[in-house]
This record gives sequence, structure tokens and C-alpha cells, in this order.
Amino acid sequence: MNRIRARVGSLSRQFALAVAIVVAPVLVALVVIAVLMVVSGHQAVLVALIVVGAGLVAVGVARLLARGILRDIHSIRDGLGAVAHGERDVRIETSARDELSELADAANGMIVKLRDEEQARRDLVAAVSHDLRTPITSLRLLADAVGDGVVGGETRRAYLDRMTTHIDALSSLIDDLFELSRLEAGDIGWSLERVPLDELVGETVDAMRVQAELKGVAVLAELPPALAPARANPEKLQRVLFNLIQNAIRHTPADGSVVVRAEPFDGRIEVEVRDTGVGIAPDERDRVFTAFYRGGEDASRTSAGAGLGLAVSRAIVEAHGGQIWLADAPIGTRVRFSVPVAA
Repeated sequence: MNRIRARVGSLSRQFALAVAIVVAPVLVALVVIAVLMVVSGHQAVLVALIVVGAGLVAVGVARLLARGILRDIHSIRDGLGAVAHGERDVRIETSARDELSELADAANGMIVKLRDEEQARRDLVAAVSHDLRTPITSLRLLADAVGDGVVGGETRRAYLDRMTTHIDALSSLIDDLFELSRLEAGDIGWSLERVPLDELVGETVDAMRVQAELKGVAVLAELPPALAPARANPEKLQRVLFNLIQNAIRHTPADGSVVVRAEPFDGRIEVEVRDTGVGIAPDERDRVFTAFYRGGEDASRTSAGAGLGLAVSRAIVEAHGGQIWLADAPIGTRVRFSVPVAA
């Protein structure tokens, strides 16, 4: 059959051949019936003319249908060709609601997704470039000052300390990027075990308390008694907690508070980090877990952090089979995530 299609050629010819194959046996059958019924020659000619006319009408209708179908196919072909040549503001339209229309809708969805992914890549490159350029520029200036002997004594020591700070920031950025790329690629080699969440949360809160107190923010844990253990990797889960608590402290003013809660729910454990900070604007809620996204007053990228904490946290939680989201909060921000309960 494929060989026949290849020899016939275009779809319009294939439609014409199909109609001819259908009409020809009908015409032959009617002629045979007319002969067997011993009709007159005039009647036989009339029957033949009727059949031929019907066949011509069928062929005409088939050609019209084929023309519309071909027009839709060409629209899809031209649209995908434009995308292949780099155009992204493409919208494929068809003339009917049929399988070709469904194909066009699928192609339009693919184009939109491709456009969004390319924009995300451009934003990512711009953000990485900014977050790398700033400390590298500072390091170059500091190194030149130290190397040229312009500074000495305590100033030189202060410059070296600042260089160390920038190097640590670059190292942290590279580590986060590397881990995020591995997580999104599914390259995970963790061991999962029974993790006592009450102990893990308590240790993490205690470790963050000094940083919180320096800013005048209270940080505490409110956990139910006999909280079930989670099935997770303790180091990765603690990193999620560190990221969320640190982010909450950063966006909470003095005399505010950060509270970590956990509770069992429907076969899993939900952990919440809640702060009394400025909160997140409604138009930014869908983007906070995107790599390098920093909204609100951080959009100018003048504050500390590369905007990777929530993205890494999302990837870690999802790798555990859980979810992370923003819960409604009248004041501040509530970030919740779930992890499976240990069997």
C-alpha cells in the first residue's frame, strides 16, 4: 500500500484514486444489472449517464475536501518550518475541527512551550552572567590592589577576607548549579532511610538561631508529639530546611518570627516554614520556585543569594516523590512541602 501511495504522489491524486476505486465498481454493477434486466438501450444509456454524473459529483466533492485538507496540511507544514528556522511567534490555524485541527493545537502547544523554555534559558544565562560577573569584578579589583601593594596592614587583611567571601559565594553558586542540573536530569544516587523529622527539624532550627538572632528574628519549631519518621535522605532534606528557613529570615524584619511546623497528612508528612515578612506578590507566586528568580525588592539582584535556594529545594522535594508549594497566608509567607512517611 505504501508503494502505491508513493507511486500515486500527492494527496489530491490519492483522493481521486480512492474515489475512482469506489465509483468504478458501482458503475460496472449498475451496467451489469441493466443488462441482466434486459432494459432498452435508451434506458441503459440513461442509467450510465446518471452513474457517470454521480461519479463526477463524487470526484468533485472529494477534490474540494482534499483541497481543504491539503490547505490545513500546508499550514501545519509551513508553521513548523518557520519554527525550525527560528521563528517563535507562530500560530498555526486550520479550517475545520478534525484530527488536523488537533494536530495543529498540539503543534501550537509545542511552540508555546519551546518559546517559554527559550525565554527561561535566556533569563538563566543573564542571571548566571550577572551573579558571576559581580564577584569576579570585585575579586579582580581586590587582587589588583593587593598585588600592586596599594594597601597593607589591616586593610590588606580586610581585602583578603572580602576575597574569601566572594570565592565562597562563587563556590556555593557553582555547587547549587551543579546539583540543580543533576536533579533535573534525574541523576540521583541518594540512599533513603527512616528520618526522625522532629530531631532533624530541631537540629536545623538550632543551627539557624544564631543567624536569626543577629537580625532580631525569632526562629522556633512547633512539632506534634510522636511525629512519624519520613522516608528521605537526611542531608538533602536538611538542605531544604536550611534553604527555606534562611530565605524566611532574610525576608523577615526585626522583631518578626519564623516558625517551622510538621504534621502527618494522608500518608505523608507536610512540613511548613512560616514567616511574618512582607509576603509574596500574587503575580510572583508561580515563579518563586524558578531558578534565579528573585522578585519584589530583590528583582534588581542587589541582595545576597543567587535565587537558587527555592529551585534546589523544589528539585530535592520532587526527587523524594513529594511536592512543594506556597500556602495562603494573611501575613508573611507560608512554604509547605511534603515527603513520604517511612513504612
